[in-house]
Amino acid sequence: MRAASGSMFGLAYGDALGKPTEFMEYPAIVSRYGPGGPRQLHGEPALVTDDTQMALAVGEALLEVRDPDAARLEPVLRRRFLNWAYSPENDRAPGMTCLRAIGALAEGGPWVEATQAGSKGCGANMRVTPVGLVPGLTDDQRAGVAQFQAALTHGHPTGLAASELTAYAVYWLRDGLTPANLLAALRERCDEQRKIYRGEWLGELWRRQPMTDSPEAFIARGWDECAAVLDKVAAGLAAGHFEGDPCLVTGAGWIAEEALATALYCYLISPDEPVTVLGRAAASSGDSDSIACLAGAFAGAALGLGAWPAGWQTQIEYADRLLKLGTAWD
Repeated sequence: MRAASGSMFGLAYGDALGKPTEFMEYPAIVSRYGPGGPRQLHGEPALVTDDTQMALAVGEALLEVRDPDAARLEPVLRRRFLNWAYSPENDRAPGMTCLRAIGALAEGGPWVEATQAGSKGCGANMRVTPVGLVPGLTDDQRAGVAQFQAALTHGHPTGLAASELTAYAVYWLRDGLTPANLLAALRERCDEQRKIYRGEWLGELWRRQPMTDSPEAFIARGWDECAAVLDKVAAGLAAGHFEGDPCLVTGAGWIAEEALATALYCYLISPDEPVTVLGRAAASSGDSDSIACLAGAFAGAALGLGAWPAGWQTQIEYADRLLKLGTAWD
């Protein structure tokens, strides 16, 4: 089935399809591509954005650190994020939160002082897919790594919770959870994890959030905001009216919980039609590349590499690096 490869390539395919529509209004997207959105890769190679580039950085860090904890993983993530930031290929309109935080990381101080504590932008979870694909992690490791890789740049609790949920959606789908049960499983995790602050990974991060008197209160805010937007996904699916801009149902995706929610919404409408999922996600008025890359990661984790058009694998940018990660975890 090659689910890990399917997920990594699906992420990149969605990213490439959403790249040209990211800053377009929905009517303009429909006028150019039709209501189903873009369905064909263009270019040799088909270029991706910083979403795929940073997902590769996280994935390659996890190949390097096979038994991760905060002390072992932090310097490797820092180095790989810096390599990405200063690469000449970092020319895809990267998010300012990531650039500011990585610029501060470059000064060599503690990551908890470098992170942008008030940001819950989707840069926290657009890159987390590899965490859901690595085999052999304990539950605490998977949750900790998902939150930690987000925390290096995005210190808001909702960015942490949304990243963990994204990683677990990928992990559960890859492990055989049926799409029909995914939303309930994610919603249950919000309730179960609501007061669990992973201090061994996050240290004193909670103290950087204004008006927060305990680590439990800090992380509960993130889980509560994620739970609320997951309820919007459920309501949108129950309504059964799937035409039009998906961002009107679950949010534009510029912030972490909305990127997760809108990607889930686009995916769960037709989970057995992966190219349709990508087109729907790319035909969105918000952060189209991030929404589509997450939707593609979900579809690929559930259906495997063979679900995607065969020619896309050699057309997509960074195919060799995507294949190396997928093969390591399949």
